[in-house]
Formats: sequence, C-alpha cells, structure tokens
Amino acid sequence: MTATRRVFLHVGAPKTGTTYVQNRLMLNARSLAEHDVHFPARMPRVDASLFHFRAALDLLDQDWGGPPGHAKGNWDALVRRVRRRSGTVVISHEILAPAPVDAIRRAKRDLAGSEIHIVYSARDLARQIPAAWQESVKQGRKWTYRRYLDRIEHGKPWFYRAFDLPNVLSAWGAGLDPAHVHIVTVPPSGAPADELWLRFCRVLGIDPAWTPEDSDRVNESLGVAETQVIRQLNRRMDRATRRESTFDELIREMLAQNELVGRISPSVRMPPRLLPWAQDETGRWVEWIEQSGVDVVGDVADLTPLPLGEDETFVDPDKVSVKQQLRVSMDALAAMTREAARRRDPDQALLRKVRNQAKRIRE
Repeated sequence: MTATRRVFLHVGAPKTGTTYVQNRLMLNARSLAEHDVHFPARMPRVDASLFHFRAALDLLDQDWGGPPGHAKGNWDALVRRVRRRSGTVVISHEILAPAPVDAIRRAKRDLAGSEIHIVYSARDLARQIPAAWQESVKQGRKWTYRRYLDRIEHGKPWFYRAFDLPNVLSAWGAGLDPAHVHIVTVPPSGAPADELWLRFCRVLGIDPAWTPEDSDRVNESLGVAETQVIRQLNRRMDRATRRESTFDELIREMLAQNELVGRISPSVRMPPRLLPWAQDETGRWVEWIEQSGVDVVGDVADLTPLPLGEDETFVDPDKVSVKQQLRVSMDALAAMTREAARRRDPDQALLRKVRNQAKRIRE
C-alpha cells in the first residue's frame, strides 16, 4: 500500500446533505487540487456529481435515469482518474450505501494500493423517514405515505437499507481499520448553516479556507400538498415516461426542486406512533457504533429522534384536501405552461433549417 493516496468513499446516506457536499466539492475543485485534494470529474466544475452518479450506477450494475447501458464504463473511468492522483481523493454518491457485497469487494479491489476510508453521513430517523418518502416520490414512485411507512416497518425497502447504519457500515467497513470508517452526524435543526460542511472538512482533512465558494444546491423538502400532487402526477405516467431524462428535467428539477418548494403547505413528518420504533432503531445504531470503535464526527446524540414540538402537528399526506391539491396543481400547470411557451418547437426549428438550406441551394 502506498501512503501517497487516500481515497474517501462517501457512500451515503440519502437525504443527509449529500447534494450540498458534492456540489461544494465540485465548485472548489481547483482550489482543493492546489492542496492535493481531488474530486474527479470528466470536465472541471461541470459534471463531477453526474460522473460519480453514473460511476456508482455502473458499479451497482443499474440503469436509473437513462436507457439501458448508459452508465457502462463510468466506474472504470473514475478509477483511472483516482489512480492518476496522489494525496486525497473523494468519491461520493449516496446510492452506494446499500451496495451488495460483490460490488463492495470490486470497489475495494479496484482501489487497492490506496488507503481506503469509508464516510457515511447519518441523520435522525424522525427527519430521515419523511425526507426519504418525498425523495422517492420526486424520483417517480407512486406509493402512498402509509404504504411507504408499512414497508419501512416490515419490508425494508431500498431507502431503509440505505440508512440502516449498522448494516451499511458492517458491509463497507469489512476488513478495514475501524479508524478508517467515519460517521458524520447531521447537525440538529437550528445548528449553524455550515456545521455539516465543517464536519466533512474534519473527516477529509480539508481546511475550510480551501473551499471559499459556497453551494446553493440543496435538496429542499416539499410540503404535504406538493408531494401529494407530484405523486398523483406519477400515477398518470407510465414507467417508460418516468425513466426519460425529460421527466427528471421537468418534474423532479423544475417542479419538485424549484416551483413547488418553500410554500406554506405543512411539512411531511414522521407520525408520532412510530417514535418508539425509531428510538429502538436508534438504540441499535448507537450500540453498534460504541462496539465497533469507528470514528464519529459530530455527536451520536444528533441521531436521537425527537417528538414533535409544541408548535408542530402531524398532517397525513394521504389525506390532503382536494382544495389544497387543486391550488398546487394549478401552480404546477402554470409553471409547465410557461416552460412549454419558452421552449422552441423542434419540428418548426427543423423546418426552418430545411427551408434555409433549400434557399442557399437555389442561390
């Protein structure tokens, strides 16, 4: 093993600030490279997060968000870039968290010769559970909140496997020095805005002064009415449509990430009945952490799920009034209409090109 390269594999979990962390690494890539810290990309400041996403898909042999085979070769391309670097290299994508054992073994084998570190960001279940349901709806899922919660308690869907801390880190940390397995706890509500980033800096050995450019990329949450409208929209689209890139562009990015955030609709929250279960799960996490000896940056107390505050209420997302949904739907329709009016008609553009070419020939 060479001491000249350390690879930090940030494997998740989803909805723990990963979008912000990845974007800040990309924005400050040039400054970080001057200090021998690297976030590999095909083109600087352009595609690093997408590159890591496709590399993760390739490692997992999956095809989310594109035609079959669109991610092939990206993992090997990322590994080649890692091998050309010394110092510190960061690989980051949250879909890696529940990777199967064979994919984990391949990743470690391909990165052999580096000092491998595993980084996992963890959040309390009272915030994580509702955030994960919203994210799944943004990604095209059609299930109700009740169905999702039932699967969480009994079926262990992908999202829960991704934030089941003991299982994720037992798999990824197998064969590694526990000191090379790092848990970054997501700060509680009300903490300073840059606290999560400062915790990542401590893990990666980054001086915060090396990353002066802040990121405005945050995966903001939707309210109950907005999430319900996106879910109903998903129900009206076939699977092929939901897998097209235009779905991501129009529904997930334009509506769910921009037009429908920051409204007055109540937040999606974990139902109070699940608090005892969430506390038991967290107790299992903390016991594993204490026995494993892994490195914790932050405080395990940050993982404690808290009951609703005095000024907070649980609103069932599956029972949002038709009036609320109609208001959100009209706003969404207006946004989509404005976008359609803004875009050029590809058929008309092609027709103009043909006419111009014919004119040039005649002349």
